Amino acid sequence: MTAVSAALANPDVPDEPVTSVPGAIARMQAIGAAFPAADGFACFNRMYLDVTSQVYRELGQGFYADPAFMTQLDVTFANLYFAAADVAGDPAAVPLAWRPLAERRATAGIEPIQFALAGMNAHINHDLPVALVSTCTALATSPEAAQHYADYQKVDQLLDAAEQSIRQSFESAVELAVDHHLTAVATLTCNWTINSARDLAWTNSLLLWALREDPLARKLFLGSLAASTALASRMLLVAV
Repeated sequence: MTAVSAALANPDVPDEPVTSVPGAIARMQAIGAAFPAADGFACFNRMYLDVTSQVYRELGQGFYADPAFMTQLDVTFANLYFAAADVAGDPAAVPLAWRPLAERRATAGIEPIQFALAGMNAHINHDLPVALVSTCTALATSPEAAQHYADYQKVDQLLDAAEQSIRQSFESAVELAVDHHLTAVATLTCNWTINSARDLAWTNSLLLWALREDPLARKLFLGSLAASTALASRMLLVAV
């Protein structure tokens, strides 16, 4: 049993797919407690926990046109991450899109921001299209129906703040001025942004939706998506 699996064996946080946003938040808190703070999964988990908590605060505040859809999407999305985290101790068992983070989670010379963005890359570029299609299927709707895209875009407002916060925590002007290592890492990560990844994820969800009745084409598309996502993560996780 991995450290994460052991932590999730707590009866208050069942070691099974979560069914609510509070359940997802509790699972992330358990993951955070299971891993050392410098672990690559822990670095991503902190950022994801913050964003999920913000999304949850807005669910009952009239922020989203269809809170039921957003709740289902958030839970489905989180469960894809948990499936990867549960087997993080065995990189060969981790889904391809998450494998670079699992392989390099303890590598010296990789900064927390690199781990956090590599996790976001895997989760957004690969998992988000899958979660969107699964959510639409479960709720008998489609990505382009109702206000789904408008609600999807509202999450960008929350992610902007989260991304800016983590970058600022790393990229202080004083540190960059005196530390060539940090400057190099900032240069490496500056071209990857959450909003750009989410724009691409929406496009890929439309493609995946169009392929839902063609198993072979869907399999080929998902394989290519996982491989390209893993490649981007490997580039983000270069020890500088």
